Amino acid sequence: MKIREVELMEVHLRLKEKFEISTGGWDERRILLLRMESEEGETWSECVAAEAPNYSYETPETAWHILTDYVLPSVVGQEFSSPDSILEPASWIRGHPMALAAVEMGAWGLEAVGKGISLAALMGGTRTEVPVGVSVGLKGSDQELLDQVEERLAQGYRKIKLKIKPGRDVDMVGAVREAHPDAPLMADANSSYTLEDVGLLKELDGLNLMMVEQPLAYHDLREHAILQNQLDTPVCLDESIRGPGDARLALELGSGRIINIKPGRVGGLTSSRMIHDLCAESHVPVWCGGMLESGVGRAYNLALASLPNFVLPGDISESRRYWAKDIVEPEFIMNDGMMPVPSGPGIGVEVKRDRVERVTARRWSKKG
Repeated sequence: MKIREVELMEVHLRLKEKFEISTGGWDERRILLLRMESEEGETWSECVAAEAPNYSYETPETAWHILTDYVLPSVVGQEFSSPDSILEPASWIRGHPMALAAVEMGAWGLEAVGKGISLAALMGGTRTEVPVGVSVGLKGSDQELLDQVEERLAQGYRKIKLKIKPGRDVDMVGAVREAHPDAPLMADANSSYTLEDVGLLKELDGLNLMMVEQPLAYHDLREHAILQNQLDTPVCLDESIRGPGDARLALELGSGRIINIKPGRVGGLTSSRMIHDLCAESHVPVWCGGMLESGVGRAYNLALASLPNFVLPGDISESRRYWAKDIVEPEFIMNDGMMPVPSGPGIGVEVKRDRVERVTARRWSKKG
């Protein structure tokens, strides 16, 4: 397959409500959308780099630089035999997995278009629908948090992820557990604790949580292994897993009992599938995390989550959870806590170009 044109756009999408974690918050997303075209058709993909370097060192600015100055010029006019080969001309680039993932994932989407099958089918997905969870950001008061949890449970979400940070943790989560004794709850710390907080983190064991996600430093698998040995609650690794090598080491060390796979974080769908397979071999469940994606990124997440070892609800959520109007049709809608996996060719949804144009702040394109 030969890439004959690429187009990169930065779009600004306002969130319906501010989303806050331990290291900051957003009320608007700057998203890089990539359109790739071949003789067989076109597809869209998305770079999930956040506005500030608090989750990853990548931002829209760094990704734009890497993509327009190095990666995309080497992709245009290139023949590739499989999605994992499209980045061979850029193999010398160190890091920048979110920028690279936008191209690699687009290649998967383009190959699915060329074959006339869904992305899920191309990847080997086995599900036609997947269970859906939702992430609830930090709120100004426990009552505000309780109100939103009540709303999300009523909507049918099958997992409620509560963001925590020092000072807003055990008592806050405990209040939610008291109000909802049987709700499927988990806590996400975004690396805001240290091993000095073991005593506090052990208090979470009494709250019957599905997991506590990324409690310690993003780069420290050894300390997570020490912590997991002292907790009954499963530790879920997120930022610590940057690729299959990290996953393999984490499994060997016992750094956690669950892994959250975000395709942008690990460099694309090829790495995501490798991590999925490693975890399946070790009987470690995985789930698909979210990065406040538009409907484009959400389509890729759903295809990935159709693989068999994604047994826990992902942070995929409905389009209306974040956006007054998504940029794809049909928008993503949940039914009884389940979301259909797109079954049409490629990513299975149509990007509404008129909506994209209205929110585009800058663009870059090149033809082969």
